[in-house]
Amino acid sequence: MEIGGSLAKKNMKKQNRSMRRKQNQKLFAILLAACCSESRDPILIKKCLNELLRRLPRAPLSPFLSLLPELLKSNYTEIQRESLEIIGAAAIASIEMNEKVAMEDEIVEGLISNCGSTKPEIAMAACNAMLDLSTASIGRRRLVEFSAIKSLLLCFIQESETPVSTVSLAEELKLIEEDEYRILLLRCAITLVNSCSVEELHHIPTKLSEKFTELLKLVWRAAHRQQLCSISSGCDQIRKLGISISSLAESIFRLSLKYDQDPRSKDFENVKKSIFDSGEVSIEQFLSEIWEVSPMLIANISEAAMRSMFSPFVKYLGRKEEIPKFITSMLKDTISCPAMASDDLDIIHVIDELKKELGCRIVYNQDIRVVKTSCGGRESHYFQNQFDSSCTSTPHVFGIDDLKKCEEAFNQGYSIALRGVEFRFQSIATIANGLASLFGQPSAGVNMYLTPSNSQGLARHSDDHCVFVCQLIGEKKWTIFPRSNSQLPRLYEPFESLHDLGGESPEINGCRHFLLKEGDVLYIPRGFPHEARTGAADDQNIDENIGFSLHLTLSVEVEPPFEWEGFMQVAMHCWDKKVLSLLRKSNDSMEWNLHVLAVRLMHVAIKLIGDSDLAFRKACLVGATALPSYKTHLSNNQNDVFKNLVDRIANEARFSDALRHTESAARRNEDPLEHIKWIAEMKGPESSNISSLDCDYNPELSSSTQINSEAAFLQVQGRFCNEIRLEEVEQQYKALLEKYKKVRRQYNDGMLSLHSAITSS
Repeated sequence: MEIGGSLAKKNMKKQNRSMRRKQNQKLFAILLAACCSESRDPILIKKCLNELLRRLPRAPLSPFLSLLPELLKSNYTEIQRESLEIIGAAAIASIEMNEKVAMEDEIVEGLISNCGSTKPEIAMAACNAMLDLSTASIGRRRLVEFSAIKSLLLCFIQESETPVSTVSLAEELKLIEEDEYRILLLRCAITLVNSCSVEELHHIPTKLSEKFTELLKLVWRAAHRQQLCSISSGCDQIRKLGISISSLAESIFRLSLKYDQDPRSKDFENVKKSIFDSGEVSIEQFLSEIWEVSPMLIANISEAAMRSMFSPFVKYLGRKEEIPKFITSMLKDTISCPAMASDDLDIIHVIDELKKELGCRIVYNQDIRVVKTSCGGRESHYFQNQFDSSCTSTPHVFGIDDLKKCEEAFNQGYSIALRGVEFRFQSIATIANGLASLFGQPSAGVNMYLTPSNSQGLARHSDDHCVFVCQLIGEKKWTIFPRSNSQLPRLYEPFESLHDLGGESPEINGCRHFLLKEGDVLYIPRGFPHEARTGAADDQNIDENIGFSLHLTLSVEVEPPFEWEGFMQVAMHCWDKKVLSLLRKSNDSMEWNLHVLAVRLMHVAIKLIGDSDLAFRKACLVGATALPSYKTHLSNNQNDVFKNLVDRIANEARFSDALRHTESAARRNEDPLEHIKWIAEMKGPESSNISSLDCDYNPELSSSTQINSEAAFLQVQGRFCNEIRLEEVEQQYKALLEKYKKVRRQYNDGMLSLHSAITSS
């Protein structure tokens, strides 16, 4: 009985499918006849469209697609509207249907054209259909290909007839909220902008993009203020628009990206002149004797030089005596600046990774810390009762009540530390870019520290990056302790504990004391433990009218590819590509495999030398931007360093050490070349040759033919050290540096755009 019932059901379904197929064929025939007849009966066409809409998604859309482009041009509003509704319903019925609709050029063009229709019901139906088509990536891609963004922006801007400068936030939001068509245009535009590549964003006409961004920023500014004031309910007014805060922030961020931005910058000239030309040490002397070697106070910098660097920022802060109160107010107009992955060189991927965090309020420990250190050297956080300051899995987002408490904390001796000032102020970003260019690094960070009188903010610590402490207001006493280890710390790697530095004991052999006054700059190389505190209000050297300190730390982080070890890894990579192009012609698989293994082991050997050799850990200045006055000096110095490192590789690279390290990594199921995965970013149309890092090789080769492997290693070592020249590596190294610079510059531009919208009046 069960078998019989099952067969009956199958037959019933088969009959139903056959009946639906015949009905659809009949419907298509009637619709086709109605469209082709001279009279073009609108009532009959409308009935057919109603029936087709009712049958979706079960009805096969394919035969009807050929008719829809013509129906979209109909003189009858109802036929146009229902055709658009059918397109929208089909687009969300399934991925397959979405793709079929999207691949019809005339339908996509019809959607875009009808979005600007003078008939409101047609324009809104077209926008809704476009949103439906945008639910799948293929639909979004096709709309972007047909310049839908340009049409949407034009329509939205035309609807915003009132000049931006004359409309208040509340009025503008109310106008948008009460206009359903504008809401649909805005949602469509944001959806498509947020699916573009950088190149596609670049194709949007500049003036159109800028005008639309102005309008977006109005909405964004109101969103931020509502978000700040109401943690639980969120931005109700923005939510009514059907747009999330993060997608709104993402659009502003994306529209700020400058694909064709000139990577050359003269910002370094101002930084060099302000810090070095007016101080007691030249840039040549600093690079050869001080950089990454010893702390140094660069005093007697002229007031004019410092003013040229920091005057926009200081002017923004206002009168000195009012700054402590103003800082907490300033924090209201700032958002979180999440850190991007150091090895991510695709800005669109960066945005995709961080999009949920874009536009969020500042996060404790990530963006801000409110901290003080007691006489016993113990660091405490003002907000530790509200949340665990050491917990990173549940970040604490600052609301308006937290910001108000910052002034109270300051009055109780707590310092306010704000990270990422370069993301929030254009003038500071310019200084950071100049400093990074001066030392040949992709970027520099800037933190702000506001400390009350007779107080210490951070406990004694050392950094894995070099800092330039720029004292802007007040005075601060610094103590710098000697490095117990001469090795330079690397970014993101654990460094020695500071507990052996004497705890609260102020006197340690070799420690140095500095008093920073307004206009002074203190350089602290990476790895030097330090601490700082302000004086008491009754100190003779303390300005009683100020009684607090405000300074910026400009941080130069030396990322792995831009240490000298990284340069030597690039050198090995460049040399290898040249040799492999010759080996290809020999057709000797054994020679090929031995060379591949030898080069991989050489990359490991260079790493092992760099792990213990100070010279390999130092920052490479080959990519540093130099003025003609000291360009030759810098070039000669770098060439001397390069030759010295080549000699060390020739004398210290060991086959046995590299093989042991590689085999140990393999047992742990780790990649022994993980440390140079960034070399993959050097591939491009300009380098068609493959390298040994691209090749497959037999992992058993080293054990079965170890004598031949060692001979191949020694041959590669000898040839590389004899043949490589700095000028052969320089171009590709600088190209890699530019890739790192570009993505950081784009991220900085995006964050500055978001902040400028909030702070503009």
